[in-house]
Amino acid sequence: MNFHLITLFPEAMRAYTDASVLGRAQKTDKGKGAKVRGKKIAISYYNPRDFADNKHKKVDDKPYGGGPGMVMRAEPILKAWQKAVGRKRDQKKVKTLITSVRGKTFDQKMAKDLAKKYDHVVIISGRYEGIDSRVAKALKADYVSVGDYILTGGELPALTIVDSTARQVPGVLGTAESLEDDRATTGETYTRPEEIEWKGRRHKVPPVLLEGDHRKIERWRLEEK
Repeated sequence: MNFHLITLFPEAMRAYTDASVLGRAQKTDKGKGAKVRGKKIAISYYNPRDFADNKHKKVDDKPYGGGPGMVMRAEPILKAWQKAVGRKRDQKKVKTLITSVRGKTFDQKMAKDLAKKYDHVVIISGRYEGIDSRVAKALKADYVSVGDYILTGGELPALTIVDSTARQVPGVLGTAESLEDDRATTGETYTRPEEIEWKGRRHKVPPVLLEGDHRKIERWRLEEK
């Protein structure tokens, strides 16, 4: 699966996507012996400034009709999108999203749908007072929100969408059991030692987890979920 991130701050986002699970999923795994496993995902970045047509690479301007702040110009973003996926033959396999607090709330179902239905997901991260609305209309993009709050930019929401969607791609997590929503989970988890002491009080692991009866453990997890 391919993610294409249009952002003014690619290096800030790359620090996250190149680490841990997402970082490993982008690498070719030679495995043991001669067996080679390909990359599970690819993440590419496109800075609108690289597509600006002015001397100072300016990508924002004052809003028509007045109002506070600046608005991201349409042309640099559209050119970045064209560079990313504009020449793909099957545009039905391309999904374009714009991060916005006004958008549809992103959830687990959306993450699964993106992973299942599309080969390329483009995420446009807004800044300033927003993006020229003609971008969404020209690209038939969907506005997506990760919560009912306002951030200084769309980079964190974009990373949230990438992280959650990438987890649904087969092989990214290593084992199917790692998909928490497909197994019985509980908010309570424990590891060694069996007992710890903190400020004069002893805190123990629930006995059911130490008995080895997996049916009881599963029942307990469902009750505590």
